[in-house]
Amino acid sequence: MTPPRTQQIPVVVLAGFLGSGKTTLLNHLLRNRAGTRIGVIVNDFGSIEIDAMTVAGQVGSTVSLGNGCLCCAVDASELDTFLETLTRPSARLDLIVIEASGLAEPQELVRMLLASENPHILYGGLVEVVDAAEFDGVRERHPEIDRHLAVADLVVLNKTDRVGEAERERLRAAVAELSAPAAVISAVHGRIDPELLFDPALRPDGEEKTRQLTFEDLLREEAGDGHDDHAGHLHAAYESVDFTSDVPLDPRRFIAFLDSRPEGLYRIKGFADFGAGDRDNRYALHAVGRFLRFVPQPWARGEQRLTQLVLIGAGIDAEALRAGLTACRAEPGPEIPDTETERAMWGVLRYVQQEPEPEDVQQEPGPEDVREEAAAEA
Repeated sequence: MTPPRTQQIPVVVLAGFLGSGKTTLLNHLLRNRAGTRIGVIVNDFGSIEIDAMTVAGQVGSTVSLGNGCLCCAVDASELDTFLETLTRPSARLDLIVIEASGLAEPQELVRMLLASENPHILYGGLVEVVDAAEFDGVRERHPEIDRHLAVADLVVLNKTDRVGEAERERLRAAVAELSAPAAVISAVHGRIDPELLFDPALRPDGEEKTRQLTFEDLLREEAGDGHDDHAGHLHAAYESVDFTSDVPLDPRRFIAFLDSRPEGLYRIKGFADFGAGDRDNRYALHAVGRFLRFVPQPWARGEQRLTQLVLIGAGIDAEALRAGLTACRAEPGPEIPDTETERAMWGVLRYVQQEPEPEDVQQEPGPEDVREEAAAEA
């Protein structure tokens, strides 16, 4: 049986050219974190404003934002060092956001994260923020934006209140073409639903009840500025599809479904039951954009064996997705030989991160090594 793993912290890369509104979006996430403890890695403390407080510091500093979040100012060479700091258990963070501006090309940051040997992090996606009102001009001055959009997992078309409806649709189509198959959502003042990027943290009842009052709480009590009115409608920018099955999934069909997932589908999370493919474990699934990872977890004694998935995206066909997942269920039939069952699981195992062997143990290359190479190439 596979031993349980420690919880990995999603790391989201937030990118966008100067003036696109990525810092506004970041502050929005911090103000609407729903109890989630967020670590922020930026290159300019002065641009991060939390409520009535401006955080100031120098490169190499770590500052508490006073609401359970932390902020670090770094350059690219220090990224691993600060990720190590922010993933220590004492930090108790649920999410890390890296503001790409001034650090490196977004795709380089993504490569660094995917290549990182830090076992406590999990890639949470590249979010590219685009200024709707200035997109054409920015693209003319910085043609590299096409390259940035091509590797994005989620595109936020921001400041859409500054353009008319026809122009907004033209821009959305242009951005969607450049960023396919990424999801594209429209926003004003960087207000997106935080649940697009992370799940609200579930904490012991006493922890939130006894914590110190923060600026966040005070602002929420002042609902006179209409801020909370906007928050209630943020979910309209995306759709969420739930799928549950008490019939195990066929691993080959499910991998085929994941490999051909439609445009606009940003996140998939949940657990998959592969039945005879692995009777000891359920497989936790984390997919964001093009990234996919499975983590085998032992079934608890007496636990009902279900596949439970949530799919999140923009402009997706909910019924088509449910139909596609239903078609992935294993059909009842004669018992399949063990060798065939093992081969059927190879596609899944490509996306299982292998635990490193102890340094003092030498082993001949085996199937796990082959799968690791395949995962690296995927």
